[in-house]
Order: sequence, then C-alpha cells, then structure tokens
Amino acid sequence: MYKKIRKASLVPYQKKVDKPWGYEIIYTSDCDPITGKLLHVKAGKRLSLQYHDTKEEALCLIKGKAIITLSDSKKKLHEIPMELLKGYFVSKYQIHRITAITAIDFIESSTPEKGNTFRLEDDSNRKTETEAMRKKKDRGWKEK
Repeated sequence: MYKKIRKASLVPYQKKVDKPWGYEIIYTSDCDPITGKLLHVKAGKRLSLQYHDTKEEALCLIKGKAIITLSDSKKKLHEIPMELLKGYFVSKYQIHRITAITAIDFIESSTPEKGNTFRLEDDSNRKTETEAMRKKKDRGWKEK
C-alpha cells in the first residue's frame, strides 16, 4: 500500500519554535514526508544529550563554530568539531548533541517527528518527549 502524497503547494510554510538554547524554524508542514528545520543556537548553549527511537536526521552547520557529540556502536561518546557545509548523519538510537562555541545556524533534515526523544541530559531540565506530548503541544516550551 502506498502512502498518500501531499499535493504540491504554492504557499510557503514556516513555524518558529522558541527553545531554551535559541530557536528553530520548521519549513515543512506536519503532513510532509520529511521534516526540514533551520536551528539557531546562541553562543555557549547546547541541545540536549539525546537519542530517538524512530527519527533519523542529517545535520549541516552553515554558520559559526560548533561541536557535535556522537556515540559510536559501543555507545562511547565522541566530541567532533563540526565542519562548515558538511553533513553529519544521526541514526535512530545514536546519542547526539550539538554545542555552540559561537552563535550557530544549522540545517536539520529528518524523518518526521515521530516516536520519542530520550533526553539523557538537558541544561533546562526538560524530560523525555513522547509522541503523545507532541500531539498535545505539551513539549515543555512555548511554541509560536
């Protein structure tokens, strides 16, 4: 059985979501088969140390200096300086985090926001985010 494909649209889409570390601009709608985001992280801030049970993502730093933390197959964490305009793939269950050395902008292309985001560490004390929380818009921060 084939998934229903959304009809082409001539109307642009954008949703800005404020985060404790900056903001993200989501430029794909919830019914699209992929999720596209531009994330802005303030200097010295970092995203949660986290992993996903469903979502996979590709990340590309487009401005600033950052470190990406990634786990290997044995769950050992590696801190890697991100290179501008190069892609980093994060598979499901792979632990990851982005830390902004300077203010940064990066692009995330991913499978849809489904499943759970397991937060192992979070500077704002946010807990694991479930798919049910996302549907209720109860994500632990304000959306615009």
